[in-house]
Amino acid sequence: MKAYYYSFVSDLLGEIYLAFTSRGLVRLSLYTEDKKDFFNWLKIYFDEISEYRGKELEFSLQIKSYLKGKLKKFDIPVEFYGTEFQKRVWKQLFEIPYGSVKSYKDIALAIGKPKGFRAVGGANNKNPIPIVVPCHRVINNNGEIGGYRGGIDCKVKLLKLEGVKIEAMKEKYIVYQ
Repeated sequence: MKAYYYSFVSDLLGEIYLAFTSRGLVRLSLYTEDKKDFFNWLKIYFDEISEYRGKELEFSLQIKSYLKGKLKKFDIPVEFYGTEFQKRVWKQLFEIPYGSVKSYKDIALAIGKPKGFRAVGGANNKNPIPIVVPCHRVINNNGEIGGYRGGIDCKVKLLKLEGVKIEAMKEKYIVYQ
């Protein structure tokens, strides 16, 4: 199967690369990700990779709209590449509403793996489509913001964009619900 890639610059997060197939969005790189890693990931799953040079994509239009605070729910097809466990976690992330957060433990319980909260964190770290698949909405059980592959600053920006109340305390960020 062939994958296409496309890049654009957002005001909030710098340059973003997208990769997609005829079935949907498969990868989104945040500005903190090395471009080489983005393309290496694509090479694992796709025999052919081409730059998309057509009209602006619905994928990028919706992401730009979200980053401007105008879109609360994405309506674009996605196609997951990962383990079955990862796919279950990523599908569950769609259930977290805009402006809300859930804990890693909440996600583990929702997918029937009550002791799997660390594995949920690992799956979040491997999420190939951040922002659209909202892993930024997952926090530690104690309210601390937790990690984010795109960096803590990026996670804070996304949560604040959605209206989540966050306070910096002793080099940690705490979410208040």
